[in-house]
Amino acid sequence: MTDKSLTLMPEDIQRIMGKDAQRNNILAARMVAEVVKTTLGPKGMDKMLVSPTGEIIVTNDGVTILDEMQIEHPAAKMMVEIAKTQESEVGDGTTTAVMIAGKLLENAEKLLDKKIHPTVITKGYRLAAEKSQEILKEVALRITSDNEDVLRQVAMTAMTGKGAEDSRERFADIIVRAVKQVQEDGKIDIENIKIEKSKGDGIKDTELISGVIIDKERVSQDMPKKVNGAKIALIDFPLELRNPEITTKISISTPDQLQSFLHEEERVIKDMIEKVKLSGANVLFCQKGIDDFAQYLLAKEEIYACRRVAKSDMEKISKATRGRIVSNLSELTPFELGDSEKVESVKHGEDYFTHIGGCKNPKALTILIHGGTSHVIDEIERALKDGLGDVICSLESGLVVPGGGAIEMELAKRLREFSQELSGREQLAIEEFASALEFIPSTLAENAGVDPIDVLTELKSRHDAGEKSAGLNLFTNKVENVLEARIIEPLKIKIQAISSASEVAIMILRIDDVIASNTKKGSMKNVGPGMGMSGMSPLD
Repeated sequence: MTDKSLTLMPEDIQRIMGKDAQRNNILAARMVAEVVKTTLGPKGMDKMLVSPTGEIIVTNDGVTILDEMQIEHPAAKMMVEIAKTQESEVGDGTTTAVMIAGKLLENAEKLLDKKIHPTVITKGYRLAAEKSQEILKEVALRITSDNEDVLRQVAMTAMTGKGAEDSRERFADIIVRAVKQVQEDGKIDIENIKIEKSKGDGIKDTELISGVIIDKERVSQDMPKKVNGAKIALIDFPLELRNPEITTKISISTPDQLQSFLHEEERVIKDMIEKVKLSGANVLFCQKGIDDFAQYLLAKEEIYACRRVAKSDMEKISKATRGRIVSNLSELTPFELGDSEKVESVKHGEDYFTHIGGCKNPKALTILIHGGTSHVIDEIERALKDGLGDVICSLESGLVVPGGGAIEMELAKRLREFSQELSGREQLAIEEFASALEFIPSTLAENAGVDPIDVLTELKSRHDAGEKSAGLNLFTNKVENVLEARIIEPLKIKIQAISSASEVAIMILRIDDVIASNTKKGSMKNVGPGMGMSGMSPLD
């Protein structure tokens, strides 16, 4: 006799099983893709994100939109993770990755309706993803750091549609020069390219500085405003008396003892400044504090000094000027000093900055962005970061592919040919994978106000005729050879987007049971069909 009242889990557990779980997760993932869909491409629209406190972000950067929306549905969160991975690995292509994943799941739903088992679909998707990587490497074009023109086109393609169109050629030039300058032994660290923002002037006044700009001003107005032929000392200890580690009491019984104690303090600080002067330094950057008396002595010696400089800035100054960061004043010699043509205090808008410029062969640079409002400057920063990421990964892999949806169409064509070689039901999954890739050129056309069906049919016929580089040029709204139109993207963007999109689609398809525990926050509602988004709300 069985007990019909058997309770397996507590009552506050919500459970969605089988088809309902699958449909619910697929719906959530598709909704995420729908949110960013309109931002794709050079003619994509922007989103205005407004926080509960009234903070505004205007952007069409996929990862920024999804991050600020604070999505809570568990399956939708997995989609956001794709965007974050794409951003950290490549720096661009976040919208593409999310859209491919959403379309893969939407197409899988059609196969589920035909009673095809999820395991068969996931196997087909896995085969298609592996084949895609092979085809991509086969179709890719090789470049080197000498192909500056191609690198500039890669940067321009990345920045198109990000509000930087008017100055994209200037920005592309800045990006390529910066990347080539900081390249060391074939490796490029994006951290060595610092981006500073300044309100005032226009976007076109954005400039590349052969050195570092830090948002610090000199500690005393009596110090020189500008130092030519700078000899720069970098120290990471305080120019002030150190407090004892333990609680200490000093007993003073006479005025003479007090006076000698104060004289001793002054003598210690004088010794410190004397050592700085003897090293030949005329500029000093200190990671810690500088005592008031030390500031006075430095100003008297006409040494330009900044205090509490961030560790990351100290490292950039070191790379730019070839100076060494010292931890003991006894080690400060002329050999540890960095060199630059000039160090000066400059006012941008209401803020003071210190410019360290004219460095010889610097391995750290600064891009100073100008713009009318903080919203514009922030979006230009995102555009520049996309451009930098694309150029860096193009140089590191040495491979690029045609943009404008050309590579997706070529992949779709080759995958359909590959599916004909299979006899099982996986063939259907591979065909759906191919049509998911076609969603990219279709959306590019739709966002530009061009008929997507006309574009897709023309693209298909031209790729079938052997035109591998036929893609959509949205500056002319025509299908043409995108390599000749100079619409070029790094191979790594496509490889990363397709691999992470297929992985997350496969993972979501394999879920047939969602078990969610109730919490005080009321997060239970987030596993149902309602998607659960909080924080910033998007206003198209």
